[in-house]
This record gives sequence, C-alpha cells and structure tokens, in this order.
Amino acid sequence: MATQTAVKKLACVTGGSGFVSALLVKRLLEKGYAVNTTVRDPANKTKVSHLVDLQGLGELKLYQADLTDEGSFDEAISGCDIVFHVATPVHFQSKDPENDMIKPAIQGTLNVLKSCMKAKTVKRVVLTSSAAAVSINQLTGTGHVVDEECWSDVEFLSSEKPPTWGYPVSKTLAEKAAWKFAEENKLDLITVIPVLMAGRSLTKDVPSSTSLAMALLTGNEFLINGLKGMQLISGSISMAHVDDVCQAHIFLAENESASGRFICCPINTCVTELAKFLSKRYPQYKVPTDFSDFPAAPKLSISSEKLIKAGFTFKYGIEEIYDETVEYFKSVGLLAE
Repeated sequence: MATQTAVKKLACVTGGSGFVSALLVKRLLEKGYAVNTTVRDPANKTKVSHLVDLQGLGELKLYQADLTDEGSFDEAISGCDIVFHVATPVHFQSKDPENDMIKPAIQGTLNVLKSCMKAKTVKRVVLTSSAAAVSINQLTGTGHVVDEECWSDVEFLSSEKPPTWGYPVSKTLAEKAAWKFAEENKLDLITVIPVLMAGRSLTKDVPSSTSLAMALLTGNEFLINGLKGMQLISGSISMAHVDDVCQAHIFLAENESASGRFICCPINTCVTELAKFLSKRYPQYKVPTDFSDFPAAPKLSISSEKLIKAGFTFKYGIEEIYDETVEYFKSVGLLAE
C-alpha cells in the first residue's frame, strides 16, 4: 500500500503583528505547520514586514480580521486544526478602558471562538491570557503563592481604578468569557497565562513589555514608575522569555492530556532585587539600587508548577533573558553600547 504524504497541520495565530504572535508564527513554521495569521491592516508595511519575511520559512498566509468584527476570523480559521488566540487590545493610556480594551477583548475572544465552532475542524483552542488575570488581589504580608485557581479581583480594580486597571480587567473577563463559551459549546480550550515578557522581538516596533522590563537599564523614569506600580498592584515582578512562552503554547497545543489553565512564569522577583541584579551584571548602565521605603520583597510568587509537571522545561533564566534583551536594545539604538 502506498504511503500517503502527511498533510501539514494548519494552525491559525490571531494578531500576527504582535510580539508573541510573531515569534509563535515563526516557531510553528519551523515545526512544519502551515500557518494562517490575522492582522488588522495587511497593507501596513511596518506592521506586517516581519510576517512577509517569515513566508520564506513555509506556508504562511495573512488574513485581515478585526476583534470587534464578528465573522471576520471565519476565513482565517476555516480548515484549521489548532487556533492560537493571542490578539488583544492594549491601550494603557486610554481615558475609556471600558470601550477601548474591556469590551473589545471580551467580544473579540467570543468572535474568535464562534469562528472556531463554525469551522468544525478545530481540535483545540489555545488562548493567551495574562498574569494580570490571576495575581491582582488585596493580599497582605508576603509569601503568597498564586496558581491557576486564582483570579484577579475585578470588583477591586473597577472601583479603585489603579493605573492601567483596564488591562487586567479586560484579560480577566475575556478569559472567563472564553471558559464559559467553551463549556457551553464543548470546545477544547487551554489558556496560557504569561507574565512580563522580554527577549528580542521580530516586529519593527519595540514591544511595550520589553521596554518595561528594561526600564531600570534605560533609566526611563515613567517606565520605572510603571514597574513599581506593577509590583504594588500585582505583588511581584514576574518574568519570562518570549520564546519560552511561545514554546509553552505549542507544547500545550500538542499535549493531548493537557487541560485547563497554565501559568508560564519561571522568574519571580521585585524591583529592588531586580535592580541589584542588573546593577551587578551591567555596571556600565549605572542602575539605581536605592528605592528608600519601597517594598524590598515581593508579596507573592506566581507558580508554574502545573506546566512543569506536565513536562515543560523553561530554557531561559533571568541572565539569559536580560543578556538577549540588552543586545536587542543596543541593536535598535535604545541602549548605549
């Protein structure tokens, strides 16, 4: 009997112009997947040039789709085996987070899941959530461990409105809406919960998460305050390399026994500890280490025990994450040689 040529698995990655999506597309192509990816404006050369470059690696098609436009993902998802829903609206400076982030995040997630149901070929959906959906609670003291059972406190966020409150609310409510939809429609859903990500980006724009991770080295006061705010509201500075996050997405998509939520977080630290580490490793950048009465220890650690027990291995420690991101920032002119 003649052996049949194996048909390539087809994956869809939403939001191909983003930091995580771009690298995820690359890693899937390298593994032999055919990939469809969606962007809001395929004609925007700055946003899609890296995707055009990736077409040399394998079968990659670009589709126009918008989170707020129901049905716009139908074509890209049609015939797919796996869908990675990574796209999310991010407007940290928004004066109207409800309409700029929260509603489009929930609606966009449901629109993608509806397209998955229509396709009738999708075996699993992997949704990119965020640590912002698990770690924001009014915990006191230190030594807390946050795991997949935890959810951020939406009532606290919506009433107190700390800076950038719209983003954690959008990620929490979008993930909860996805779980409700998946249960009602018997859809195989996995959610990946990454922390602050750094590493080199394939995109022309420098991702906001890498700028935040590099704030102590670049000396950007606004972003240093952002990093402090992150620790105050979420309890720690928790980090991962973007490549580990992408590999975790693929690992969970392919691991048939995986189910539920998975936190992706190899490093838990705080501003003071991070500053001391960076000051010692990169003395040329004169990293400030005195933060007077700012909390010198994280309140909590975000645990990846479930992901590790499932068989995943993190490749990057804090040294590797920063060595690569420092080189990346030098190469784009954001850090002196």
